[in-house]
Amino acid sequence: MNAPALPPRASDESVEIITLGCRLNAFESEAMRTLASDAALSNAVIVNTCAVTGEAVRQARQTIRRARREHPDAEIIVTGCAAQIDPQSFAAMPEVARVIGNAEKMRADAFSTDERVQVADIMGVREIATHMVEGFAERTRAYVQVQNGCDHRCTFCIIPYGRGNSRSAAAGDVVEQVRRLVDNGTPEVVLTGVDLTSWGGDLPGAPPLGNLVARILKHAPDLKMLRLSSIDAIEMDDQLFELITKNERVAPYLHLSLQHGNDLILKRMKRRHSRAQAIELCQRLKAARPEIALGADLIAGFPTETEAHFANTLALIEECALTFVHAFPFSPRTGTPAARMPQVDRRIVKDRAARLRAKATEALNKHLDRWIGREAIAVVERDGCARLPDFTGVLIERRAEKCPPPLGGRVGSGGDQDKAPAAASSILTAPHPLPPPHKGAGAHIRLRFTHHDGAHLIGVAV
Repeated sequence: MNAPALPPRASDESVEIITLGCRLNAFESEAMRTLASDAALSNAVIVNTCAVTGEAVRQARQTIRRARREHPDAEIIVTGCAAQIDPQSFAAMPEVARVIGNAEKMRADAFSTDERVQVADIMGVREIATHMVEGFAERTRAYVQVQNGCDHRCTFCIIPYGRGNSRSAAAGDVVEQVRRLVDNGTPEVVLTGVDLTSWGGDLPGAPPLGNLVARILKHAPDLKMLRLSSIDAIEMDDQLFELITKNERVAPYLHLSLQHGNDLILKRMKRRHSRAQAIELCQRLKAARPEIALGADLIAGFPTETEAHFANTLALIEECALTFVHAFPFSPRTGTPAARMPQVDRRIVKDRAARLRAKATEALNKHLDRWIGREAIAVVERDGCARLPDFTGVLIERRAEKCPPPLGGRVGSGGDQDKAPAAASSILTAPHPLPPPHKGAGAHIRLRFTHHDGAHLIGVAV
């Protein structure tokens, strides 16, 4: 598989940041842009890596090599989860000048030293690094980091070892960041974190996420739309449920970390919800707000998975009325308990992942079919491309040939799920890479939907 083409340079042509992976990485990349400038860094390429799968790490290495070919004279600095977890392997790459850990990358002084490897024990980090981002070059929506790290230890997941334990941003800091972005013209804000619904657990009084969402909506009254990144189904508090289902300024879209549809496999994953609890939550959400669209991460081929176990995951798509599904083949990560479990034959894993993707495509087509003949207001992301509040992608007829896929999870995780997240600049729209915005990005437009192409609605302005 070829590494993706690198994005064009951002406005500061002496430093380019290439972001792989999640929305939190995208936020941190924007913060690093300011930190690198403060450190007077120049002629450099910063690669902000992902480690969610083994393929993501391979993609990171490909991206680094491509960056060296594209920028032979630039200093290449590698950071992010893959660099945090395995710094020495990246330091050993001849293309790499420096490796910076996830905590260190949030400090300007990390970019002004010649120390080759700056990676401390992430488990020792107890506070979140707060950075005020004035705005994003992508003007449609911006990310605000409210949480980092994870206290849970799902047996398949390596991310806690890249991010550390859960820690929360103070509510006042989050509200101030949102207000500043709104004042600078951002119409939508996405709250992001590694384990978003654990926000507040380490703060005085342990306020739930619903408390933070309520404060944002109250103290940033001009914010048009508030979005939530992926949440844990078992951690949704009552206030959060009420706001999601009753407040029109909270986007009618949720991406749920479900992972599987069989109770035995969920236990072996050390997930904290059951199949019945997942279905009940989705049914409650749809009953309370019928227009809400639901997405989920689902894994095919987890160790010990039988055909009957897998059938339960397939059925979950319909039983939870899922629209946007990220279907992943299981990827064993060295050091995780799941990597030591009896593995499913890789041919079977790939076959099940393909069948899961086919079921996901069927669900998406049904969702798109329901929009045909209707009208709605969408926000323009770039010339010819827009997105509905439920995050359905829209191609405005006769104005663009191709828009990003409409899925709502990790950056670049749509399409071929065997591939790692695609390279994207730090200023990109969640969750898919876009070129720099054209005139009109962030504007709202009423559209009538005439048909779809299997990935996007096709709409005409009315």
